[in-house]
Amino acid sequence: MRQHILEYSEKLVRALKLGAMDKVPHLASAIQDCWKEGRTVYLCGNGGSTANSLHIANDLLICAGKIKGGGVGVEALSANQAVITTIANDIAYDAIFAQQINIKAKPGDVLIALSGSGNSPNVVKALEAGNAKGMKTFAILGYSGGRCKEISQNPIHFEIDDMQVAEDLQLIIGHMCMQWLCKSLNPKCTTS
Repeated sequence: MRQHILEYSEKLVRALKLGAMDKVPHLASAIQDCWKEGRTVYLCGNGGSTANSLHIANDLLICAGKIKGGGVGVEALSANQAVITTIANDIAYDAIFAQQINIKAKPGDVLIALSGSGNSPNVVKALEAGNAKGMKTFAILGYSGGRCKEISQNPIHFEIDDMQVAEDLQLIIGHMCMQWLCKSLNPKCTTS
């Protein structure tokens, strides 16, 4: 186990030194602009990525809300099970995020797609819908980046063949953006 801990830690540290990290400030600025302009950040993903989308949405909402009395307008598109199952049943499972974007999103809103492979059909369709709607689209990706790397306006792609590390990176980037946003709102901010 000790060897595995060392190897896993080294893999994560190597990933954090990749060029993809240079794109994180652009994502943070887009989130900050949403807060300033009263726009909304939407997140989507499957499995562990959906859990990360819920976690990041929570952090962005509560962080700014504690400081300025009004958090970032943010929503994880997987949060409402009734909506998800209705769209999956009545339209198609691959439309569960795109249909919500078509109904809720406005031009200038931000979409953050989280995907290890970058090939999940429902995440691909979400990015396509976001682009068509005039949203600013981002994708935090692992492996080859898949189709999402091709269609996201702002792919943050870590060429790493490890799903768990790819999912760790999603949450780390979310935490970095949240902490930076808090400090930009109040330099004395503590995020705990």
